[in-house]
Amino acid sequence: MAHRPTTTARICPDCDGFASAAITLGGRDRTGNRRTITAHCPTCHGTGTRPASSRATAGSRA
Repeated sequence: MAHRPTTTARICPDCDGFASAAITLGGRDRTGNRRTITAHCPTCHGTGTRPASSRATAGSRA
C-alpha cells in the first residue's frame, strides 16, 4: 500500500505564521497591568495560514 506524504501547512506569506501580536499602549491600568491590544494579520485574519487556492478546487468539477 502506497504511503501518501503529509501536506505541509500553508503559512500566510504576509505574517509568516505569526498571525497575532500583543502591542503595549505604553501605560498601566489601576491594577498595575500593562495596557495592551491584540493586532491580527489582515490577510489571514489571525489564523496564520492561507486558504487553499480557488484554482485547485475549481479543477475538480465534473
